[in-house]
Amino acid sequence: MIIKRLLMSVAALALSTGLAHAQYSDGKIKIGVLTDLSGTYSDLAGQGNVVAAQMAAEDAGGKINGMPIEIVSADHQNKADIASSIARKWYENEGVDAIADLVTTAAARAVREISKEKGKIDLISGAASLPLTNDWCSPTGFHWTYDNFATGAGTAASVTKQGGSSWFFLTADYAFGHDLQAQSERAIKANGGEIKGSVRHPFPNADFSSFLLQAQASGAKIIGLANAGADTINAIKQAKEFGITKNQNLVGLLIFISDIHSLGLETAQGMMLTTGFYWDIDDQTRAFAKRFAAKMNGRMPSMVQAGVYSAVSHYLKSIQAAKTDEGVKVADKMRELPIKDFFAKNGKLRPNGRMVHDMYLAQVKTPAESKGPWDYYKILRTIPGDEAFQPMSESTCPLTKK
Repeated sequence: MIIKRLLMSVAALALSTGLAHAQYSDGKIKIGVLTDLSGTYSDLAGQGNVVAAQMAAEDAGGKINGMPIEIVSADHQNKADIASSIARKWYENEGVDAIADLVTTAAARAVREISKEKGKIDLISGAASLPLTNDWCSPTGFHWTYDNFATGAGTAASVTKQGGSSWFFLTADYAFGHDLQAQSERAIKANGGEIKGSVRHPFPNADFSSFLLQAQASGAKIIGLANAGADTINAIKQAKEFGITKNQNLVGLLIFISDIHSLGLETAQGMMLTTGFYWDIDDQTRAFAKRFAAKMNGRMPSMVQAGVYSAVSHYLKSIQAAKTDEGVKVADKMRELPIKDFFAKNGKLRPNGRMVHDMYLAQVKTPAESKGPWDYYKILRTIPGDEAFQPMSESTCPLTKK
């Protein structure tokens, strides 16, 4: 009798184990980090995003319900055709379950469509365009870290309220730049500001002289930089060389801590910005940043890199809870579970895929105020998530229409 019971228990265990494993497609959880590893956005995203995803996998114990976690990466070179080609190969031939980061709107939109077609998860951190949670939304797509509504509008509104009443825009000539300018203009006008004009520049761009001269001639108090990464850095450096900043103020509408590090406090001091993460907010952010810096030659994480950790970590927790890697079921679980980590203390996922969390209005310190390397920001205000992001009532995402 004892032997019979033992055999039945072993059989039951084998059956339950087999059923558990059968819910995973290929015996492992594989996440692709598709990012800019060599171009304009490689400092704010790039290898740091790969490291952040690896840290999330390590913190999950390297396995989910017995299935090993594997992180792979590739360089999309900020080109939609390359991004879509890699995504299709990963999904169809290499067993990738989810793709993270996707800095650059064109790359994010291309991969969003393939992920939707395949029922796979995309975890967008680096791209900023608002349509990703509106007309381009997806049942399995998430926009995690920030968007142009939260950063551009937040900064533009604050600067306008403080007297920056007239604006001229230097805008990156692709979907991200157009959207960033549009969101900023809306906030400026809502606060009584005036738009003097704008000019679009190629992406990426090295010589801003002709565009800066047009901005100077406009007489606007504020030159708004509707671009990012190396484009923003080059525009600020050249504006200072030309003496434009003596009579007009530059405002970066999407600034990362890696930009401030490149510019230096002497050049960047006093600049206002809106960010989703700063490493020196509390013990949790400092602990993550210290671990990250140890793997990245002392560099502190940008909000995009911290956002990749948070998104991948929540994805892995949801896979564990759902006991499957099937995209739609995992997406449902992601919306159901609360988001609590060093990045998002009270995060929540809306039906359109927008992850809502607190943002921060910050000002760059003067060299005298800074106490050491990477001590760059003064946090002026915490912006509650429901205030920072586009109201759900304004979303045009088809998934939210009844």
